[in-house]
Amino acid sequence: MPLAPKDGTEAPKGRADASQGAAASLLNGLRVLEAFRTGRPTLGVTEVAQIVDLHKSTVSRILSGLAEAGYLERESETGRYRLGLGVIGLAGPLLAELDVRRLAQPALEALTLQTRETSSLAVWNGTGAVVAEQVSSPQFVKHTAYIGTRYDRYESSSVRLFLAFLPEGSVSQLLETDQISRSATSGLGTDVAGHLAEVRARGLAFNDGYTDPQEFGVAAPVRDYRGAVVGCITLAAPRGRISPDQHEDLGHAVGLAAEKVTDRLGGARA
Repeated sequence: MPLAPKDGTEAPKGRADASQGAAASLLNGLRVLEAFRTGRPTLGVTEVAQIVDLHKSTVSRILSGLAEAGYLERESETGRYRLGLGVIGLAGPLLAELDVRRLAQPALEALTLQTRETSSLAVWNGTGAVVAEQVSSPQFVKHTAYIGTRYDRYESSSVRLFLAFLPEGSVSQLLETDQISRSATSGLGTDVAGHLAEVRARGLAFNDGYTDPQEFGVAAPVRDYRGAVVGCITLAAPRGRISPDQHEDLGHAVGLAAEKVTDRLGGARA
C-alpha cells in the first residue's frame, strides 16, 4: 500500500475519491434531515426520496443510520420517520450561546403580557426565518410554533422582514430557486422590490391573512452594534381576533419590543 504523501502533493486518487464520497454522504444526510418540517413532521421513505431527489434505497439507508444515531425516530406501526431528540442535542449548544435569544426573553414576555398574543424571536439561517424563542399567548385560541420551526414563505411577516434587508440580488436568487416560495394570489402584488423597500423604510412587515386567511402577524427588526439585522420580533394571532384598526398599535408595540432587544444588544437603531 502506498504511503500518504507528506509534502503537500495530491493524495492518491482512491483516497481522494473516498473523501469526496464521504462528503457527499454527509450532505445527503443533512438534506434528508431538512426534509422534515412543521407541515410534514412524519415522512416515509418514498416521500423523502421525492423531496431530496435520491434513490429510495439510498434514502432508506440514510434514514436507518440517522435513526440509529438518534436524530430520527421510526414509528413501529407505520414505518414512517420523525425527528428524534438527537436533533435537540445538536441545536441546544447553539441556542444556549445565542445572545439575541437570551436577551430577547424579557421583551417577549412583556409584549405578550401587553397584547395577550404570542410573541417570538426569529433568526435568519440564509434561506428562511427560524423561531429561536417564543412566549405563547395565555388565551385558549392562539398561534404558536415550535422552537426551531423554519418559515420559507415570502408571505410570512418574518421572512419578508429579513428579505427587506438583504441585497436585491440575494432576494432574487432565493425566489428564483424556490428556496423562498411565493404565492401569486396572496394579495401582496408582483412588485417584490417595491414592497420590500416599503417594509425596509417602515421597519415593519405585516401578514394580514397572506399565509392563511386565519393568521395575522407583524414583525420588526433587531439590530446589532453595526446596525445589521440579526433577528426579528414577531407577534402572531388569530386574524379574526385582530381588527384593522388594531394593526398600527400592534405594529408599534412590536417595534418597541424590537428596539428594547436592540438596545440590550448594544445595537444601533435605524
